[in-house]
Amino acid sequence: MPTLVAGLRFRIRPITVHDVVKDYGAVHGSLDRLRGRFGPEWGWPDGEFTLEQALIDVAWMQKEAQLRRSFSYVVTTPDELHQYGRIQVAPCDDGECDAVVVFWVRDGAPRGLEAEVEEFVRQWVTTAWPFTTVRFPGHSG
Repeated sequence: MPTLVAGLRFRIRPITVHDVVKDYGAVHGSLDRLRGRFGPEWGWPDGEFTLEQALIDVAWMQKEAQLRRSFSYVVTTPDELHQYGRIQVAPCDDGECDAVVVFWVRDGAPRGLEAEVEEFVRQWVTTAWPFTTVRFPGHSG
């Protein structure tokens, strides 16, 4: 599991409970877009998304990584003052792929950043991870 990677305009590192306030702000500030992208398949984020629920979610993601079952990362500014989004890498449930990678960039991120993150993530999960076939819910291709 990679622990820190960086692009030109962003940094990616494992999520921890210390990220909950920024993560909640990133999710809450992008609810409509995230629901449109992930809602039908994932039911997330739901209408009851609160800071308390965010803390439970982030703590769960951190524990999953400790157990090496799935891995979640924050996408931040290079100085880590702001969170742009999140990446989650999990096993494929149906056996038709090696992994499922969910990622998103918040509303209001710098122009073109989502495309940069997508390009980076698609390359990263096939070069730094042992995956051949990866599914990207919420993204075409």
